[in-house]
Amino acid sequence: MIKEFKEFISRGNMMDLAVGVIIGAAFTAIVNSLVKDLINPLIGLFIGKIDLSNLKFTIGEATFKYGSFLNAVINFLIIALVVFFLIKLVNKITPKKEVEDDDPAPTNEEIYLRQIRDLLQEKNK
Repeated sequence: MIKEFKEFISRGNMMDLAVGVIIGAAFTAIVNSLVKDLINPLIGLFIGKIDLSNLKFTIGEATFKYGSFLNAVINFLIIALVVFFLIKLVNKITPKKEVEDDDPAPTNEEIYLRQIRDLLQEKNK
């Protein structure tokens, strides 16, 4: 069992995943700082509040901290934008696989037409 576990964690995909998680955690810290220390004060200049994370409203005894939610949304959008550009870059750099198959897979329409043809031939026999 220990040998199987050692083989499992030493696979290339697991190492890539571990590196990705570590870099992702570091990147998240950078984005959090960007939002908290740069973007929020900039937005705060326009709405009159410096710290968005403290924005909240109360209904009865319930308190809704929508400022923290705004921070999370801004973080998500920044990370999503960076991942989008990263994927575009990787797709541009990665060579495309050329299809060398002389007989490409039939489309759904071709399959259906063949099935109809075969049914008609069986019916006419």
